[in-house]
Order: sequence, then structure tokens, then C-alpha cells
Amino acid sequence: MADKSKLYLVPTPVGNLEDMTFRAVRILKEVDLILAEDTRTTAFLLKHFDIRNKMQSHHKFNEHQTVEQLVARMKGGESIALVSDAGTPCISDPGFLLVRECAAQGIEVECLPGATAFVPALADSGLPAERFCFEGFLPQKKGRQTRLQELSEETRTMIIYESPFRIVKTLSQLSEYLGEDREISVSREISKMYEQTVRGSLKEMIEHFTVNEARGEFVLVISGKRKKQHIFKNAKQ
Repeated sequence: MADKSKLYLVPTPVGNLEDMTFRAVRILKEVDLILAEDTRTTAFLLKHFDIRNKMQSHHKFNEHQTVEQLVARMKGGESIALVSDAGTPCISDPGFLLVRECAAQGIEVECLPGATAFVPALADSGLPAERFCFEGFLPQKKGRQTRLQELSEETRTMIIYESPFRIVKTLSQLSEYLGEDREISVSREISKMYEQTVRGSLKEMIEHFTVNEARGEFVLVISGKRKKQHIFKNAKQ
């Protein structure tokens, strides 16, 4: 049974429902309440696994207002599970504020292992993976140029999330700051039917996605700054 007075962070599939773990299903059935980033998306997941439990909306627009109430419920003996629309809560998704308050109030937090998009993209990239930095989504306006300038000097492999609507713009800006020859692996639709990874230079990726329509959510894995580039030798696939 799920432990009382506890917050569970439960990863959900990033695309393929078969990636849901037995443990995740059990916890979602046993807790007193499920916090969902989008209750409509989570309702589909719960129906698929025959999970009949109460849900409450918890997202970036309301989490500041709900944290205190949720912590009070857990201190009162309830167990709560937090899920995002896809992947692991807190990783470019809501959850940090609630986890921080639970930690401050002495409430136990347990994160289940499970799906997250950047790990398979990194492993599949062919770029050095022993040291890397996860950037998530770049700032849209304020601080974007500063962040790009900082990344131009980063020696570790870099991981960035991007939407299909901004992929060409982001690749072009990365090319401007990092150089068009910088090597990159671009993965999209992780674990889904049309999963694809293409590799090459930033220049080649700009050309590729200018011609080919960008669909799905993207994970960019970019080589760090070093003397010798060109790991990929026209290895787009």
C-alpha cells in the first residue's frame, strides 16, 4: 500500500504507454489523490490502466496557490501522487515548489524511476555522455542571448528541449553563437511510432528542418566546445 503522509513523484510515458511501470500503476491506484498537470491528459492514462482515483489540477499557473493546502493534507495523513503530462515531474515540468515545501515541512518525498525524454536522446546521440548539462527549454525572451553566449563556452555535451514551432529559429541561433560546424543530434517523438534521430552539424540540421516539416517535441543534444569537431561525417539518418 502507498505510505500515508507522503508525496510520490510518478513518471508517465513520454509517448509509448508500454513504458508505464507496474509500480507506477500501483501507486496511482493506492494514493488518496493524484495531482495532474492536465487532468484531461491524465484521465486518458488512468482509463487505459483502469485507475479509478480522484484527480486535482496542479500546473505552473496554480501551483503557488495550491502548495500550502496540499502540504496540509499530507500532514493530515493523506498520500498524494504528482504526475506531469509526460515524463518525470520537476524535469521541465511543475513540481519543484511542492517538493521544496514538503522537504521543508518534513514530509517524505519519493520519486519513482521512469520515463524522461532526454536520457534516451542522449544515449542515442553518439555524443560524449559521461558529462553533460541539461538546459531544458531556453528562455524565450529575457536572458536568451546571455544563455546562448554561456553555452558557446560550455565544454560538456548540452541537452535542450524545443517545440516544433521554434526548432529552426533555435538551431539558427545556436549556429550563430556556437558555430555552424558544431555537431548536434536531434531526436523527436521519443518512444512513439515515428521516433527519429538525425545527426550532423548545426548547418546541416537547419537545412534539414527547413525542407522537412518539424513535427513532435524535440530534444537537441549538442557537442561541447573543443578543439576538434566533426564527430559525425555526414551521418544524417
